[in-house]
Amino acid sequence: MLVVLASGCAGHPKNVLLPVADSAPSSSRVDMLVTTTRSRSAVPGEMFTGERGLTPAFADITVSIPPKSVRKEGEVAWPKKLPPNPATDFATLKADELTLDAAKKWLSASVRKSPDRSVLVFIHGFNNRFEDSVYRFAQIVQDSGVHSAPVLVTWPSRGSLLAYGYDRESTNYTRNALENLFQYLARDPEVKEVSVLAHSMGNWLALESLRQMAIRNGRLPAKFKNVMLAAPDVDVDVFRSQIAEMGKQHPQFTLFVSRDDRALALSRRVWGDVPRLGSIDPEQAPYKQELEDNRIAVIDLTKIKVSDDLNHSKFAESPQVVQLIGARISEGQTLTDNRVGLGDQILAATTGTAAAAGSAAGLILAAPVAVVDQNTRDNYADQAGALAGPKSGAKKPVAKGCNAAPSPTTRCN
Repeated sequence: MLVVLASGCAGHPKNVLLPVADSAPSSSRVDMLVTTTRSRSAVPGEMFTGERGLTPAFADITVSIPPKSVRKEGEVAWPKKLPPNPATDFATLKADELTLDAAKKWLSASVRKSPDRSVLVFIHGFNNRFEDSVYRFAQIVQDSGVHSAPVLVTWPSRGSLLAYGYDRESTNYTRNALENLFQYLARDPEVKEVSVLAHSMGNWLALESLRQMAIRNGRLPAKFKNVMLAAPDVDVDVFRSQIAEMGKQHPQFTLFVSRDDRALALSRRVWGDVPRLGSIDPEQAPYKQELEDNRIAVIDLTKIKVSDDLNHSKFAESPQVVQLIGARISEGQTLTDNRVGLGDQILAATTGTAAAAGSAAGLILAAPVAVVDQNTRDNYADQAGALAGPKSGAKKPVAKGCNAAPSPTTRCN
């Protein structure tokens, strides 16, 4: 299993953030402000690593996105080789580090360009390298058609399924930095509206920072209009307490769930069979009543089909859903699933916390998933050795149901 996973098919090139010439006039441009608690990298084209920085850092990044005629909406067109071709690939045109004062000036100028003086804050999930979060957010901004000033919050993730525990603690490490950003947006008179979009483990970070802000200020600011929780890897019981502690005045929460989310199914097994917020059935008790009582809208994406084998990124990979998000942010439309064609009722909700797996049990659970996860294949051998310990001749863990000599396409139960 270890040999197969470590020698899996090659993925896209890494360290793609080295700027190239703007050679494709037909391509679109997404200019974003990045704030991160990651440490700086000495590797050209990487910018920031998965390790933790001592203080927040900022960057101004512009991503070129090829036209729809050569790119499927909902997908990141990763380059097959470096340097990328802006006519067919996502490409970095600018990647400049900023001081705090320069970041404030960038935000002020970008907000003034927004028709409604709004800001969209995106918080990525577990298992994301820095460049993954940059290109994914660029894709979301482009495909959603959002007009808000785009702000990416990226926290220290090592980009491996086996670094689950480290990633979870990194969200806790970033809570104060994100709350400081929220507090700044709340105070800035130029910012009239703030929307938050979080994915996977990033929901824990978003919810905890909003909770801290509400406790510190006595309430959440009215300008925080929308908080969109996509596939949240959050314990439903903890989410109940987080929502309660935010008080009665809280943003409009919209929860994106999918009952076939394989990543959240694995997380549930690791965390004592407690349901994860992003995979609940919103029609079932006690969730239906709780969601209604807290006026939390639910978009059920279970019937949506995307290329993600884990069904964990439907909010970004489905063109209809990402356009729906953009319409809600930019046009103030009510977020419903009618345009998605799901046929499921929108409900209202509560529920949520996060989790982490850095144990031998997590290793066994992660192994089958690594077959379809390039980052895990890249990191699996080293991290598996660290988890297994220094003993020589020890048997390697094999997930139940795996063949003795699986091929790269073999799936495990």
